Amino acid sequence: MVVGLFKKLFGDGNARDVKKLQKIVDKINAFEPEISELSDADLQSKTDKFKQEYEQGKSLDDILPEAYAVVREASKRVLGLRHFDVQLMGGIVLHQHRIAEMRTGEGKTLMATLPAYLNAITGKGVHVITVNDYLAKRDSEWMGQIHQFLGLTVGLNVHGLSHEQKQEAYRKDITYGTNNEFGFDYLRDNMVLYKEQLVQRPLYYAIIDEVDSILIDEARTPLIISGKGEKSADFYNQATRFVRKLAEEDYTLDEKAKSVSLTDEGVTKAEQHFNIENLYDDQNLTINHQVLQALKAKVIMKRDVDYVVQDGEVVIVDEFTGRLMQGRRFSDGLHQAIESKEGLKTREESKTLASITIQNYFRMYEKLAGMTGTAKTEEEEFMKIYSLDVVTIPTNRPMIREDMPDVVYKTLKGKVNAVVEEIAARHLAGQPVLVGTISIENSELFSQLLTKKGIPHSVLNAKYHEQEAEIVAKAGQKGAVTIATNMAGRGTDIVLGADVHALGGLHIIGTERHESRRIDNQLRGRAGRQGDPGSSQFFVSLEDDLMRLFGGEAITGMMEKIGFDEDQPLESSMLSRAIEKAQEKVETNNFQIRRHILQYDDVMNKQREIMYKQRREVLENDSIRDIVVQMMEDVTARLVEIYCPAEEVPEDWDMKGLHEGLMRVYLKPEQLSYEELDGMRFEREPEGLIEFFNELIEKIYADREQDLGEPMMRELEKVIVLRSVDSKWMNQIDAMDQLRQGIHLRAYGQRDPVMEYNFEGFEMFEEMIFSIKEEVSTHVMKAQVQGKEQLERKEVAKGQTASHGAIGLLGGAQGPMGQSTSPRDKEVKRTPYVNENKVGRNDPCPCGSGKKHKKCCG
Repeated sequence: MVVGLFKKLFGDGNARDVKKLQKIVDKINAFEPEISELSDADLQSKTDKFKQEYEQGKSLDDILPEAYAVVREASKRVLGLRHFDVQLMGGIVLHQHRIAEMRTGEGKTLMATLPAYLNAITGKGVHVITVNDYLAKRDSEWMGQIHQFLGLTVGLNVHGLSHEQKQEAYRKDITYGTNNEFGFDYLRDNMVLYKEQLVQRPLYYAIIDEVDSILIDEARTPLIISGKGEKSADFYNQATRFVRKLAEEDYTLDEKAKSVSLTDEGVTKAEQHFNIENLYDDQNLTINHQVLQALKAKVIMKRDVDYVVQDGEVVIVDEFTGRLMQGRRFSDGLHQAIESKEGLKTREESKTLASITIQNYFRMYEKLAGMTGTAKTEEEEFMKIYSLDVVTIPTNRPMIREDMPDVVYKTLKGKVNAVVEEIAARHLAGQPVLVGTISIENSELFSQLLTKKGIPHSVLNAKYHEQEAEIVAKAGQKGAVTIATNMAGRGTDIVLGADVHALGGLHIIGTERHESRRIDNQLRGRAGRQGDPGSSQFFVSLEDDLMRLFGGEAITGMMEKIGFDEDQPLESSMLSRAIEKAQEKVETNNFQIRRHILQYDDVMNKQREIMYKQRREVLENDSIRDIVVQMMEDVTARLVEIYCPAEEVPEDWDMKGLHEGLMRVYLKPEQLSYEELDGMRFEREPEGLIEFFNELIEKIYADREQDLGEPMMRELEKVIVLRSVDSKWMNQIDAMDQLRQGIHLRAYGQRDPVMEYNFEGFEMFEEMIFSIKEEVSTHVMKAQVQGKEQLERKEVAKGQTASHGAIGLLGGAQGPMGQSTSPRDKEVKRTPYVNENKVGRNDPCPCGSGKKHKKCCG
């Protein structure tokens, strides 16, 4: 009612947007008569004309109407497809870096050619992002014909390309590919040793197809590049053997939170099994963690729902898309626990070398836009996280699909029987049916039941990903029955066969409500494309996970009052609203989880941006001499601040400590004796000391440069800086990950965990930055190059001895590269709180919660 009143007073915002878009569409249409008369050569020459106009200061907005008219004409000639006015509208929205919500089958793929062409005129590179390799390849070959006809170059970035092929793909005007591939390329680019190895250009403009799937559904899983870790995989096998013996009374399960914990009985059994006194002692944290992960693998993680086993490997199934996430692994040891549970070879736990969330990768683009059939329900998240608003584009033809009310059953068995009978009846009539399930397990269950009934059908789930597009394309043929996980085949149009229109078009059966209304809407959207007939209906039972966990007592009470048996269906608008409320509750919860993940990654992202920016500077500059000298000067200033603080009188300065620090970091005794340094105590202020050392550094550095030769010195600087930065950054990622795992406990002390993570992370980052400067100072001054040949950066950076130009260290105070020997013993460091007095499991928790220690912080 309030919304209706608001609309009366101020009008519908989306309707106002559409009116504005129509005015621009009218301008585009005004060019059509003139453009359609041009020869192919004259049409193609428009691209150079637009590029010149842009270089001369004309804005893309000014060029847009004529450019879009040119693309539409090229499409007519090359593909035989003419953009509808609504596609022009969507194309304008995408150029305005917004999200275009467009119904399934309205031609989003063709629509994207408009802003891709316009923004490619800048020469900065346009990325068109799709959800899988098949669609990326299809779109680059199909839609790429339009761009190539108009003189632009088109590239494809998919899994399995060589380094040279990737470089070539990114050099093109428009590059098609998957979100994972673009994100991983960004991480890999920030691990290369030579600027010639970089593949990506600066991130300018991305158009994301199925934007809700990529920016929301996949946002909970960060992209991670891993290396070999240090923990033995055998620990997980021991933990698995233990949890197999546990009974239900040994643990408690919270299905909503997807968490599990040991009861007192379970803790006692663990202590007996591993022969330890207290499972919660500091020295037993690893055992505790691995037991809980093994328990989670046993109780929560379900085969063919959360993961599949394929060729002896555990492969994650995306909970929203139903697709296999090849190359991804569950973090924090959960993947190893599942491998152990399934009796597979347990791989050693990996160490994170580089990581980034989907959110933070795409927020780096100068311009970002997206398109999907379902985005309005998540508009708040798009706006808050990505500053993207959603514009709903009208359909080209009226949508006549019939969306029927949900049919609710008391039991799962009753619902399953009803779904099978409904499929059989519609199949008998010849009407094609698409059956949507939310898991691989359910898709295979319905397949077995239909096989028993003798109903021919196709199954499409993550196990048969390769045939996805082919199976979906045939789903609209007369009599076809297709069972698919909800998102399977997304991006491929279902074309209705002959006589199917008269039968009512494609009928969608949802076998269960998804946690997200948006996923349900996507399933419904597979029918009724471009004014086609169609229908949809969801079948729900009170035993479905959504209803059981989030439906609440209201739905159960309502059903009990009515009192019907398991085979008796109920259709009720009141019940449908209650189901929608349950979905809204889960959506809000999932949004908070994603937002929470992002809050933590934002802290890491600030650090990541600084590190990668500095690293890129090292790669791209021929000489980093000034950077290295500045590092040494910063170390000097810090040493003077530690040992000769301005607030102390010179008599109290620790000149011995300062001399040892200077010797340890970059000087030799013959370059500055202790007696000479001590004599400066009363001659100079701290600033004067720093100035003296800086002059000394410059002189010694110049001598060293002359001795080694300038080319060798320049390469040596890069070798040392890159090695130190990479080594320290990997350790920082690991340390931040460990900090995050325990930071939530700060909430018991009435402190905000995210703020605490921010503060402590910043301190750790500052410490890391200084340790890099310190290490670089040491190695650049004391590393000895054996042989005068050019250093082989790739060999040295791996920590190997290069056959030509190997480096070694002189002087005994410093450790090997990658380790820091710090003079900061005098500093007061902030360390995590450790309670020296052991707290018993049944003692009151020292945080003051009033709970037993084992039930609280323990």
